[in-house]
Amino acid sequence: MADQPTVIYKNLGLIDYKEAWEYQEKLFRSTIDQKIKVRKGESDLPTKNYLLFCEHPHVYTLGKSGDKENLLLDQNQLTEHEATYYEIDRGGDITYHGPGQLVVYPIFDLDHFFSDIHKYLRFLEEAVIKTLAEYGIEAGRIEGLTGVWMDWDKPTARKICALGVRSSRWVTMHGIGFNVNSKLEYFSHIIPCGIQDKAVTSMEHELGRELNISEVSDVLKEKLAEQFNFIYTEDEADPSQVN
Repeated sequence: MADQPTVIYKNLGLIDYKEAWEYQEKLFRSTIDQKIKVRKGESDLPTKNYLLFCEHPHVYTLGKSGDKENLLLDQNQLTEHEATYYEIDRGGDITYHGPGQLVVYPIFDLDHFFSDIHKYLRFLEEAVIKTLAEYGIEAGRIEGLTGVWMDWDKPTARKICALGVRSSRWVTMHGIGFNVNSKLEYFSHIIPCGIQDKAVTSMEHELGRELNISEVSDVLKEKLAEQFNFIYTEDEADPSQVN
């Protein structure tokens, strides 16, 4: 195994949640299948790591350990708000994705890095914390709660980034929902992550100005590479080319 893993990066832009989910699933299954072939001696090709950046139209997603009661809208109200709803296979409870939120999906084979899912989550959080620091925003963690928080040690604690992942055979999918210019009113229609006593915020809200999300993406992309000590490759992460 190389000292420094490589990662195939692709920015999907604004993409329907279900389409991105199916894309992830294809890459995820392909990676797992390749690991099995290698372990059976049927192939000597290494697995690949992918990093997908995107935004989604308004959507609420409920993790497998979540409570549907944390969605405060019925189907008619979802339609009125031009939002969709999916019950999905990541960990965690309910969250919101929408335009202005930077969504990051690492499909990593952690055997290239370290086989520790808790460390993986902390590394994702740290990359976001370091990205925020580039904009003069101090953020941190709350013990026992996944994600990145403002005023993490105060009653005014508010979440700026949510995390929810799935892993199998040390291959990951799902990932980060980072509120850059998110429409925060959409969070009022859920109990975010099932936590009733904590608010949600965004970079735009904290700084009082809209951010260039492409610029923030570039910073986070580099912070992830530094945190996990990988390099990017130019190969296309095209699902149509995945076996």
